[in-house]
Parts: sequence; C-alpha cells; structure tokens
Amino acid sequence: MYSIYWPWVFVLLPLPWLVRLLPRVKQASITTIEAPFLNDLFGAKSGELQQRASILNWLPWVLLLLAASRPQWIGEAVPLPVEGRDLMLAIDISGSMEQKDMQINGRAVDRLTAVKKVAGEFIDRRVGDRIGLILFGENAYLQVPLTFDRETVKALLFEAAIGLAGKSTAIGDSIGLAVKKARETEQGNRVLIVLTDGQNTAGAIEPLKAAELARAEELKIYTIGVGADELVVNSFFGGQRHINPSSDLDEATLKRIAAITEGDYFRARDTQELEQIYNMLDELEPLAEEEQFYRPTDELYFWPLLGALAALFITLWLRRMQ
Repeated sequence: MYSIYWPWVFVLLPLPWLVRLLPRVKQASITTIEAPFLNDLFGAKSGELQQRASILNWLPWVLLLLAASRPQWIGEAVPLPVEGRDLMLAIDISGSMEQKDMQINGRAVDRLTAVKKVAGEFIDRRVGDRIGLILFGENAYLQVPLTFDRETVKALLFEAAIGLAGKSTAIGDSIGLAVKKARETEQGNRVLIVLTDGQNTAGAIEPLKAAELARAEELKIYTIGVGADELVVNSFFGGQRHINPSSDLDEATLKRIAAITEGDYFRARDTQELEQIYNMLDELEPLAEEEQFYRPTDELYFWPLLGALAALFITLWLRRMQ
C-alpha cells in the first residue's frame, strides 16, 4: 500500500499564496533582485500579480511538497528469522528404566513412562528450536535428527520401548553420537539433555572423554539422574522392607559431565521433581522470541521530484512561447 511518511509537509501548500499577500516593499528602501523564474512559477506576469494561479503554475510546487513528504510503497509483511536452539534429547531406555518407582496421578508407573509424559510436554513448549532424539541402552541410536517437527519427535519418543537398545547403559556413546551430529551443524546454541537412571556399563567411549569432546564442539550438556531414593516392597514373609532403587545411579560422573561442558546436573526422585527440572531448563535455555515481522519499504520521492522539474521546465517554456 501507499503511505506518506511526513503528511504535515502539506501545511506549506498555501505558502506561495500567503507570500503574495505580503505588502510590497518600496524599491527605494531596499535593493531587490529580480527573479523572473519565481514570477513565472507563482503566476506573476510583467510585474503584475495575477488574482488566480493556473494549475500549471502551481503543479511544480505541489509536486515538490509531495516529494518532501516521503511517499512510500509498503510491501507485504515478511517474517524475520528466529534464532532458536539445536536441542538434542538423549533418553536412557535400558532395562533399569522399567523400575516402577514413579507416579502419575497417584498411579505407579515405570521411569520411562514418567519421562515420556514430562519430556513430551517439554517438547511441546520448545517452539522455534530444532529438536533431535537419541535413545540409548547398550548402544546409542539417533532416533530423530534435528528438526522443527516437534510432533514427530514426540511421537517417536512415545514409541520407545524399554530394552529396545539393550539392557546395559552406554552414556558415553550417547554423548559421542550427539557430538558427531553437532559437528554437522553450524556453530550456535547447541544443547544436549542426557537423562539416565544408572551408570556407564557399555559403549566404546568413556563419558568424561565424550564430555571433553562436547566441550570442544561448544555443546552444553545438562544431565538428569532419575529414580527414587527409597522404595517400599512387600517381602516373601509378609513384611515390608525399604530398598534404594537408584543405588546404581552414578551421580558423580553425571555432575562431572555437566561441569565440563558448563551445564548443570539435576536429580529427579519423582515425577514432580522431573517436571520442575524441565521447567528450570526452560528458564536456563529460554525459548526463542516470538516471530516478528517487517514490511519492506520503497521510497518513491524521486518520482514527484522528477515530475516537479518537468512541470517547471514546461511552465517556463510556455511562458517563453507567449
């Protein structure tokens, strides 16, 4: 659409007419310079003021004001690029994740089910981020490469099954796979969230060595240790005993991995704590700003300016022909 940036310029439109209303200054009192060009422009002829200026005489002035008002053509809204994060989720699906020490709505569920619920909600919130998914057990697999398609990431996370990647836990390999994928992307905000309930018992690369490689690639790692500290079970003789279902969790290594890459370590003993952790991750790694738009603008002042010059020369030429 067309727009006038400085419409107030048109208040100057009657200025030539107002100037002509000023009293004439006597020739003896001041030395003046004759300007036939201005006389022609504002309607003077043979030194006498005309009562009414013709359209052709006023056209250059109107066009000059139009040029000074900055006419513009404003185009359609164009979205600005939004800078998000490359966020990779590495989820442990080893055999120990089947431990039912978590709860959803008062119902006991295994650890992976609780992770799916909370991580799925986290994925829904990460608008503007590219998200990838790594599943690891005895081996690490890239389930979903980095993508803006959050629904696909969420769907494949929900399809993950305990033991699908083996019973053991290859934390180092999951980090190594994330580092490999990070090398294939441009430098930027790259984050890896590793969630596990155990310790590194498989794989070709040690977790701390993998963390060093991640730091070299500027890949920040947040680690989450999941599992309750205490679980009450019924014994064979009818009594109850308290056990620690997270005795295999290697918190020291997870803390060290996070520290090496300037990330953080979190401990999730129940579903509520897990939800709080993902909310904290939203604060630590804020969402990209909402999509913004701009309208491309073309300046059009030169067209009325050229028109004013053309009208002026035509006016002067017609005066000469009279």
